[in-house]
Amino acid sequence: MAHKTTKFLTRILAQRTLIPSLLLSSKTTSAIKTKRLVFFRALTLSTGLLVKNTDQEWRAKLNPQQYHVCREKGTEPPWSGEYNASQGKGVYQCVCCGADLFSSLTKFDSGSGWPSFYDALRDNDKSVVKEITDKSHGMIRIEVLCRQCDSHLGHVFNDGPPPTELRYCINSVALKFKSEAE
Repeated sequence: MAHKTTKFLTRILAQRTLIPSLLLSSKTTSAIKTKRLVFFRALTLSTGLLVKNTDQEWRAKLNPQQYHVCREKGTEPPWSGEYNASQGKGVYQCVCCGADLFSSLTKFDSGSGWPSFYDALRDNDKSVVKEITDKSHGMIRIEVLCRQCDSHLGHVFNDGPPPTELRYCINSVALKFKSEAE
């Protein structure tokens, strides 16, 4: 249902803002694009696909390091995280919303100093994480976010092991571990 609604609204917005924007200044066009992004985020929130918390609620829920990494896109120091060397069997979840993100079966030692996984879990054949381009710090990387709450998790690189050859380099503080035994 949400997918059909999004497609319909995309078509309507394209008809009402894209064509007229060709006649507008670049500043006005940019404002329209920003309004569209805000609208789509609101649509995602209203359909229950994204966890909505205020900044104050996130600060109350997370410790300062978790808040810095997950909400401000920070990074914990290498080899400092509690899950870097962990070998337990279970599922790594988002510390912010509890969504299952990575299986311990895909965890490997990359030598990078952060927990590394070669694949994320899937829900209805769709990855539970989303990847976006990150151009911060003078580099171009792919940022990994929790699809459910937009929490910053880390980055993904294409130097991992088979079968995916991906390395999801994830901050320990962005995760919590749920053991198979639980």
